[in-house]
Amino acid sequence: MLFTISGKHIEITEAIKRYAEQKSSKLPKYYNSINQVEVVIDNSHAGNIIVEIIARAEHSKVFIVTETCKDAYKCIDMAVHKLERQLRRKKDRERNSKHTGNAKLA
Repeated sequence: MLFTISGKHIEITEAIKRYAEQKSSKLPKYYNSINQVEVVIDNSHAGNIIVEIIARAEHSKVFIVTETCKDAYKCIDMAVHKLERQLRRKKDRERNSKHTGNAKLA
């Protein structure tokens, strides 16, 4: 899985990079075909941190999550949690659409 992190108006420390990579490395557990994760951290003018996570999967599927708060670590946690929910929902929908229940009764 390819991992990219970038910062706008903020310096990305090694600790933040490791933390974001550690949290996002668990995403393929929820949706197998994820092959790229991009994390963008932005320090807005109001003093808030904005974290955007873009997860790309096979067949041009893209999942995007944005979270805003005061602490970068908390933002990363909340954004990853939102993305996990999106991925779980998508996988459940795919599973349910494959099993329509048209089995014939004997």
